[in-house]
Amino acid sequence: MSVSNIPEIFGCMVFNDSAMKERLPEETYKALRKTIDDGRSLDSALADVIATAMKDWAIEKGATHFTHWFQPMTGMTAEKHDSFISPTKDGGVIMEFSGKELIKGEPDASSFPSGGLRATFEARGYTAWDPTSYAFIKDDTLCIPTAFCSFGGEALDKKTPLLRSMEAINKQATRMLHLFGTDVKRVTPNLGAEQEYFLVDKSLYDQRRDLVFTGRTLFGARPPKGQELDDHYFGTIKDRVKLFMRDLDEELWRLGVVAKTEHNEAAPSQHELAPVFTTANIATDQNQLMMETMKKVAARHDLACLLHEKPFMGVSGSGKHNNWGLNTDTGVNLLKPGKSPKDNIQFLVFLTAVIKAVDDHQDLLRISVATAGNDHRLGAAEAPPAIVSIFLGDELYEILEAVENDALYNERDRVDFESGVNILPHFKKDTTDRNRTSPFAFTGNKFEFRMPGSADSVAEPNIAINTAVSDALCCMSDSIEAKMASGKDFENAVLEMLRETIKAHKRIIFNGNNYAQQWIDEAEKRGLLNLSSTPEAIKLLNSEKNVALFEKFGVFSNAEINSRLEIMYENYRKTMKIEGYTMLDMVKRDIMPCALEYTRILSETVMAKRAVIPECPCNAEIKMIKKLSEATDSMSECCDELLCELVETGKLESKAEKAMYYRKNVFPAMQKLRASADMIEPLLPSEVLTYPTYSKLLFSLN
Repeated sequence: MSVSNIPEIFGCMVFNDSAMKERLPEETYKALRKTIDDGRSLDSALADVIATAMKDWAIEKGATHFTHWFQPMTGMTAEKHDSFISPTKDGGVIMEFSGKELIKGEPDASSFPSGGLRATFEARGYTAWDPTSYAFIKDDTLCIPTAFCSFGGEALDKKTPLLRSMEAINKQATRMLHLFGTDVKRVTPNLGAEQEYFLVDKSLYDQRRDLVFTGRTLFGARPPKGQELDDHYFGTIKDRVKLFMRDLDEELWRLGVVAKTEHNEAAPSQHELAPVFTTANIATDQNQLMMETMKKVAARHDLACLLHEKPFMGVSGSGKHNNWGLNTDTGVNLLKPGKSPKDNIQFLVFLTAVIKAVDDHQDLLRISVATAGNDHRLGAAEAPPAIVSIFLGDELYEILEAVENDALYNERDRVDFESGVNILPHFKKDTTDRNRTSPFAFTGNKFEFRMPGSADSVAEPNIAINTAVSDALCCMSDSIEAKMASGKDFENAVLEMLRETIKAHKRIIFNGNNYAQQWIDEAEKRGLLNLSSTPEAIKLLNSEKNVALFEKFGVFSNAEINSRLEIMYENYRKTMKIEGYTMLDMVKRDIMPCALEYTRILSETVMAKRAVIPECPCNAEIKMIKKLSEATDSMSECCDELLCELVETGKLESKAEKAMYYRKNVFPAMQKLRASADMIEPLLPSEVLTYPTYSKLLFSLN
């Protein structure tokens, strides 16, 4: 691929706006465009015309099949392929694709997680085309992005509630803007999801049962060098990785994903890819495509792409920074402060709405990123803690303080950046530094939610943000309208509402070091939640407050909330169970045999030496034999303890009890077993070990 043909290949495998405009009759195109822009239901009369054009385009691109591409509660995507061929009376075939096939599919709903919404015998489910997310071709198959619901209409996927939450925030944001006299028809949440990942040699990956079964290393002593020197971060990209990135870019560009920024991350073999912002549901679809494509392209380069939040102990884990913003159909970014934020009262209202939303619903934001994998990362030195807070920076904080106290704000002067080197360019510094330890940070014209884990769908955090901000805007609009009804003019009503809201919710704002123990203590004094583990967090999902919130805005029904709670408990339990039994398997098949084999070799060495020279000193060998014997005995005891705890979970009834037992009993037993095994690994020579160490895994691409 040459630079000159990038514009030609970009989006070439997407039935995007330009393809629709070219291939659809003008009236059909305008009607479809209006459907997308206004958020209306698709007229079924248009479906056949659109389907025929889409099929002809796909066949020209080499597609032979189509599929409704959806996102069930597995966290991955799902697809069932049907060919375009239909038999004719003369024994031949023709290529057909109807409007009905475009807008509706019928996969088996009983085989996907439903959290009790569907019984096994209740198999019918429906996929429905999401026309706001363009169809695309992947592996010679036309993929039609769809929502997935049960026969009764309950959401069985991640897209349906995301679309509902987008409708909720559109309604409440336009309502607020209309109070300002702003003529807008639609407000859309936008998203840019930065994706972190690790690359390791595929042949080494295949030798690690823990990586194959769980996506992370369950054992592994720290190598002599990790990321202490900070030499990998933004460092020169290795040739093998560069080739992977080049192919990945091309694949994603063909799929219409604006893959923009790529670089080495902090840990050895860790990297990041960031796309350009787009509409939240499209960005969610594209992030799923990005993760799938990363794994596929990595395999072509004899690499394995690791998307687990913490694949290696002792170095940074991987997150997925969720950059969230709000834009109107007129092109206005509602979170852009402008040249003078203190005078931009509309901006201050939307900023304050986010502050209120995060404070009121800090539990939901934490729940939205709660997984067994992310528990290893949150609170570590490379990720924000489990305590949710907002970073605004000094300037915005001082403006809000001035509003709260009805005081005059002394505007900060923009100062020149001075490097002390005359030849370097001079420019105006930003008024506020960045805070990379904050879970929810304002970054100039958007908020960056830094808690989501690398492997997870971004649908959940954006459902939570959209719904929480919808609630805040609704309450604030109610307040303004009530104050105006009592005789206040609009401006005074808004300012009074802002003062009340800031005073009630400023506790969530913290501009300091989120890693410091002082902040943990301070957060407790402020009454903020510290939900350190997944079971602690998710038990709050179906609280009275959260059920009322989701039902108020039609995002989830009570039944849908409880189904998701069941699925989250079950996913946590299953993840921990797989990891626990994989640890026992690796000890039995790898670590213990290796340790015993080396102990045998050392023992035979001692006997051989003393057979020749009876008084020969063998202190080194005997000392090593003693260390290994003590360590293997300890590891054996830890295995017995872990197995007992795993068996004990089978005696518990409820999924909530099981999840909490795994956290409080199984997880510590796993940590104890790892500690004992990791003491053995450095004692063994590389030729004895049957699996690659951290030194090989993390530095094999150098």
